Amino acid sequence: MKYFTSAVFFAMFFAVFFLATFSVHAQTPTGTPPDDVLKISTTLIQADVTVTDKDGKVVTDLKPEDFEIYENGKKQEITNFSFVSVDTKSAPTAPVKSPTATKNSIPIPPIKLKAEQVRRTYALVVDDLGLAFPSIFWVKESLKKFVNEQMREGDLVAIIRTGSGIGALQSFTSDKRQLTAAIDKIKWNSYGRSGISTFAPIRESLKENLAGKQKLTGGVRDPLGSEEDNQFEKEIEEFRNENFSVGTLGALNYVIRGMRDLPGRKAVMLFSEGFALTFNENQSPVPKSNRIQNAMRVLADMANRSSVVIYTLDPRGLQVPGMANAEDNIKNIFDASPTAKLQDRNDMFRESQQSLRYLAYETGGFPFINQNSLDLGMRRVLADQSSYYLLGYQPDDETFDPKKNKFNKLEIKLTRPDLKVRYRSGFFGVTDEKIQNVAQTPQQKLMNALTSPFGANGINLSLYPVYQNDAKTGDMIQALVHINAKDLKFTETNGNRRVNFDLVAMTFGDNGIPVDKLLKNYTVEVGEKIYQNMLANGFVYTLPVPIKKAGAYQFRIALRDTNSDNVGSASQFIEVPNFKKRMSVSNLVLDNFTLEEWQKIRLGGGSDNSQRSVLLDTTLRQFKGGTILRYDYVVYNPKQSRSLQTQLRLIRNGKVVYEEQPTPIKTIEQTDLLRLQTAGAISLGKNLEAGDYVLQIIVTDSASEKKFASQFVEFEIVE
Repeated sequence: MKYFTSAVFFAMFFAVFFLATFSVHAQTPTGTPPDDVLKISTTLIQADVTVTDKDGKVVTDLKPEDFEIYENGKKQEITNFSFVSVDTKSAPTAPVKSPTATKNSIPIPPIKLKAEQVRRTYALVVDDLGLAFPSIFWVKESLKKFVNEQMREGDLVAIIRTGSGIGALQSFTSDKRQLTAAIDKIKWNSYGRSGISTFAPIRESLKENLAGKQKLTGGVRDPLGSEEDNQFEKEIEEFRNENFSVGTLGALNYVIRGMRDLPGRKAVMLFSEGFALTFNENQSPVPKSNRIQNAMRVLADMANRSSVVIYTLDPRGLQVPGMANAEDNIKNIFDASPTAKLQDRNDMFRESQQSLRYLAYETGGFPFINQNSLDLGMRRVLADQSSYYLLGYQPDDETFDPKKNKFNKLEIKLTRPDLKVRYRSGFFGVTDEKIQNVAQTPQQKLMNALTSPFGANGINLSLYPVYQNDAKTGDMIQALVHINAKDLKFTETNGNRRVNFDLVAMTFGDNGIPVDKLLKNYTVEVGEKIYQNMLANGFVYTLPVPIKKAGAYQFRIALRDTNSDNVGSASQFIEVPNFKKRMSVSNLVLDNFTLEEWQKIRLGGGSDNSQRSVLLDTTLRQFKGGTILRYDYVVYNPKQSRSLQTQLRLIRNGKVVYEEQPTPIKTIEQTDLLRLQTAGAISLGKNLEAGDYVLQIIVTDSASEKKFASQFVEFEIVE
């Protein structure tokens, strides 16, 4: 398979490439949630409310007269009322078997959800900045169970680590491969604020350690220790914990900003051991003014405006922090009794949970603490998200008067005392319109689109990474990006058409660290004929990315039209196999032909399709029924080339609509038996319905212990 070059190509001038030798197989194929949950405007304040009975079950039969809503202590007239129920009875997603499946069969690829198919959205945030070593194990086990057993059709999920770079804030997906890869990379963070054990061992303090020691300036330190040393150690520890805590809140802030534009009610499950808050003397639940307090208040307001409910889950479970452990050193501690030291640890444990309570209660969720089953906590979250009420009222002028009310406190009461109600605590006195209309610089728009967990759609981009391996250069990814020229603003210059755009592309490893970056400005000037062709077909940008090691990678690309200021972005997950350890298959390269063109090629009288380029077909992947779709790929590192067989599946809505019998891969005239080039073709019959399909290739090596390798590509049949 030949490599692409890094440049901007136009559809009518794409160089057509195919494999020098290949075998061809010709066949004939046989309750949406509301978009807005929380509204804050001058005409309507609307909030979501959850009501449960004494057993924690959601109550679904209430009426407007059962509620009372107060803003800053003043009762409001309820003008809007509705009950929303999200379907959670669909079966859990599971690998779908083909008609000829065996126990060793490779499962059918996942279905890529469209916006209208999304039923529930969950961000599973693992606070590895604040999880001890034992907690990491229990969190990973619970996440695996959620992905394998509790995910349902229509679920959109992201698994995110607070201690990772922005690349780890992956796109939300229903692809269990991507989620499983994210779970596998969760590890204990030795630089975080938690240690190896659930509780830090009791050790000598700096004051105790230096007591009676020789000073550098001469003399001996106070045998009872110096309070200055003690204060210094406390300040260092407080500074360290505060910085890690703000890091956790910053990651949450970033995730919630990305969830803002998704429809309906969204949920964040935060797996964390919490962090200490400094309270007022009267033990008010609101922390004092500091960096953590400010970050938490802003975060809660953003979550409320984004219709995001935060649920906090403490994986430490039920603990007894007041008991001494074997690793505690309390023999030579003189400034406090062992009981006092243990009491301090007990107080720190309970105080760390206050942050978990605060985040949950302020956003309408609940904390799951002091319980040993994370699975139970996650099940309760899923049940809690199944239904809720929407209450609305018309605000008065004082609501958005900054001189009177900077923060508006909400209180919702029930006329039935046997029920419990949870709701959002309130909102800052600024309308959503003012927040959304804050001006951004061009660079901010471009970077926000690049780093957002969701793609910007001001310019339609389609991203398709192609994995390749060469004997000289090793692993390589060719990232192909189709750009819809209709979304760009061209200007007329001397009879030509010109467009200028900024492009930024980044490749992230599974740890969130960038491994490759490109930032460039392009000016494209073309004649009228090429311009019309670009409008009809778009054009493709190709970016070669060298890969140093196997693993999961995420590609992100963002483009900004400097004339219109519109921005588009796209991201794609790809897993690079270990070439030396197992057999693998490259990504598929596609080319589409009419039936007449295909017949001429097979009879030797036709040439490869030059007008419908390979790059365009591979990136856009939109084909008409009644045409021929050819697919090219490379089989890497088979144990024995003579034992290889290939099989094709055509899949629609998770069901196999066509499956061919396995056929041998031809290796005649191929010189590199570690990189076997092959191809096939399938007839897209006129009887196939328009819509999304998946073409899956399965390669079987009977001589290898790991017998199967597969690859798939999504495409669309259009009218």
